[in-house]
Amino acid sequence: MQIYVFKSDSSSRLCAFAGDPSGSKLPEKHGPWSATGSIKPDQHPPHLFSRAKIEQAIKLIGFQLWRVKTSVEP
Repeated sequence: MQIYVFKSDSSSRLCAFAGDPSGSKLPEKHGPWSATGSIKPDQHPPHLFSRAKIEQAIKLIGFQLWRVKTSVEP
């Protein structure tokens, strides 16, 4: 499965994986969404995310959301 990566324009830390290049099933309340790339079937997702869990979420609801952690300064 080709996985498409999106970033929310309304929340700088919110990102999503989707099953189609337009992100048609992404939640509107967190949009608009900007496409930032894609993950080919033979590639690993970023941040050691489980490809199997991402694909399962896409098959069930059409997307999977994730947040970018903010770094904590010492």
